[in-house]
Amino acid sequence: MKERVRFYHAGCPVCVDAERSLAGALDPARYEVEVVHLGQAKGRVAEARAAGVKSVPALVMNGRPLHINFGASLDALG
Repeated sequence: MKERVRFYHAGCPVCVDAERSLAGALDPARYEVEVVHLGQAKGRVAEARAAGVKSVPALVMNGRPLHINFGASLDALG
């Protein structure tokens, strides 16, 4: 069974670059990657926060947030 991974971002250039570089590099045979654009899905900011995300871009994997680079604080998104 594939592990579900969420990649949260806000659409900024830092986030888009991280999505292309990191989320796209994960083995699709092992991981099911869901990309969540928090600028377009503001209703999911609380979900990201509950997962421990403090800023985006961030990848939530194995129940832990991995903060990749500082693009935007979740507080700025909602």
